[in-house]
Amino acid sequence: MIDLDMGAYAGFVWPAWGISAVVLAALAARALLAARRWNAALKQLEADTPRAQTAESPLGPKPRAQAGQGPLAPKQ
Repeated sequence: MIDLDMGAYAGFVWPAWGISAVVLAALAARALLAARRWNAALKQLEADTPRAQTAESPLGPKPRAQAGQGPLAPKQ
């Protein structure tokens, strides 16, 4: 069983625990509310912004470097 008898120090320890619990709960609630606000703002921005279409380069597709061909490839 847990012994929660603090003796003469109970008047200092229990309020400190209570204040700590209230502060931690307030911080968690603030973080949750901020996350919900940011999520709502993001959804609003996504709804207001039209989707950008990716355009092709006027020069055609870029050639991709093959394995072993690049600036860091070993010299032959």
